[in-house]
Amino acid sequence: MNPEYRPDAAPQGRPPGHSAPNPLQDVAANAAATARYLADIQRVVRDTERHLATLADETSVHLRGTHLEGDRFWHAKGRARPVEKALRKVLKDAKNLAADLEAAAYSRHAFDENCANTLKDRKEKELEKQRKKNPQQIPPMPATPPGLHNNPESGYAAPVSNIHELRGRESA
Repeated sequence: MNPEYRPDAAPQGRPPGHSAPNPLQDVAANAAATARYLADIQRVVRDTERHLATLADETSVHLRGTHLEGDRFWHAKGRARPVEKALRKVLKDAKNLAADLEAAAYSRHAFDENCANTLKDRKEKELEKQRKKNPQQIPPMPATPPGLHNNPESGYAAPVSNIHELRGRESA
C-alpha cells in the first residue's frame, strides 16, 4: 500500500474535511429538478439523434457511390455495409438512451411517492397495533325498534325471514 495514501486526506489545495460542492446534489435531492434535468438531456440526445440519422443517410449515399476500378455493382454496397451497421447501432443506442432517460425520470418520481406511501403505511400499521393491544369496547348494535316487527302495515320496512313471507306486501 502507498505510504502517502490517506483516505481521510483532502484533495490538493483544499483544507482537510472540505469537499467540493457537487452541483448535481440539489438536483438529485428533488424529483422535479431531476425530471427537468433529465428532460434537458433528453432534448440534447433527441437533437443528436436527428443529426446522427442525417449523418447515417449522407454517409450511406457517399459510401455506396464510391466505386473503385474493377468493382462490380455490389462491391461498394458490401464495403459500406459495416459502416452503415455501426451507424445504425449508434442511432439505436441514442433512441434507447432517450427512452431510458424518460423512464429514469418516472422512476425517480415513483421513488418519492413510494417513500411517502411507506411512511403512511407504517403509521397505519402502528395505529392498528395499538388498537389490537388496547381494544376499545364497542357497544353492540342496537336491536331493531320494537314496533317494527309487530306492525303489519310497515310494508317494505319490516324485515322478512324468508321468501314465503313476501305475500301480502304491496308492490312498488
